[in-house]
Amino acid sequence: MTPKEIHISDYNYPLPDERIAKFPLPERDHSKLLLYKHGNVSEDVFYNLPNHLPKGALMVFNNTRVIQARIHFRKDTGALIEVFLLEPAEPADYEQMFQTNSQCTWQCLVGNAKKWKTGTLSRDIVVKGNPVCLSVEKLPNDTPLVRFSWDNAAVSFADILDIAGELPIPPYLNRETQESDKTTYQTVYSKIKGSVAAPTAGLHFTNDVLRALDEQGIEREELTLHVGAGTFRPVKSELIADHPMHTEYISVRRQTIERLIQHEAQAIAVGTTSVRTLESLYYMGCRLEKQPDATEQELHIDQWEPYDTKPTLSPVEALRNILVWLDKNHKNTLHSSTQIIIAPGYEYKIVKMLVTNFHQPQSTLLLLVSAFVDGDWRTIYDYALSHDFRFLSYGDSSLLIP
Repeated sequence: MTPKEIHISDYNYPLPDERIAKFPLPERDHSKLLLYKHGNVSEDVFYNLPNHLPKGALMVFNNTRVIQARIHFRKDTGALIEVFLLEPAEPADYEQMFQTNSQCTWQCLVGNAKKWKTGTLSRDIVVKGNPVCLSVEKLPNDTPLVRFSWDNAAVSFADILDIAGELPIPPYLNRETQESDKTTYQTVYSKIKGSVAAPTAGLHFTNDVLRALDEQGIEREELTLHVGAGTFRPVKSELIADHPMHTEYISVRRQTIERLIQHEAQAIAVGTTSVRTLESLYYMGCRLEKQPDATEQELHIDQWEPYDTKPTLSPVEALRNILVWLDKNHKNTLHSSTQIIIAPGYEYKIVKMLVTNFHQPQSTLLLLVSAFVDGDWRTIYDYALSHDFRFLSYGDSSLLIP
């Protein structure tokens, strides 16, 4: 069976609502840690994670930061309109976007859209003691494009979001965002604004655990994948072939590529977003083998590329191609995007161990885990369900070693 022939119903399991963690534990690193080592399952506490990792290994984290992507406006009629930021359109660069100081355009989801067909909505806010009138206008487009504008050039869009935006916690928590989520739904190492969902495997890490990793001789590197709303998109088709994967934007520094090569292109990934980025790097390097002058846009990895192309290049060779490309283009950072789907039948190239949470039934993330443990995902999830593990974003964690 090829990955395209996989039936998503084969990746279902019972998840009672009471097993979904609605809030995190008071201390992040006191969550439970399931250990899957070569087919054997046991458990520990997360703060002991460094004890289970080989000294000298390289651990890779996603340093994206969740933005306050929900903004509410009220029409004169009283109707509440929610504008949910998906990805920047103009300017398209995340860093430039947050620095804009008069107007910008985003691809958005619009809640209660039937009540807002045309016209401009606005609301008054106070930013750093200054009154600001924030307006939105919906532009004609298949994917709703929304133009934001504001009347104070001393205020950036990042400032606007800090005041007017609301942190978008996952829909399956079935609750309103609380002030505490602004802290608990960010990793302690988050830096680069752009995600609308947290890379939740990283939520368990504390500064104490990071120090313990250093003391154990575990090397650390960071990359950036901005998590999109598509991460929550359910698989609605029975066959995986009919499920369109969402695109996510990645950023990887030269130093990280060099460090990966020093470790023979082997890494411990923190979270599925780190996995998707690291594995996409391999296929970008393979693309450069054939297209050494490819643009960053042309390095985008399509959903089925790993299965359709089947390259034979070694991971180290692929990463070296990226270094050569960076040198040729006088760049210190690779910016591109990926649509990769990792499902049973996928052969992992770079990720050798994985720290991850417990994912929703019938999700692409569960497919990714199954591919990593050679189809043995039920052993892991049966243990977690029968041993009181907490599930999903604010739930417990696992260390998977195939």
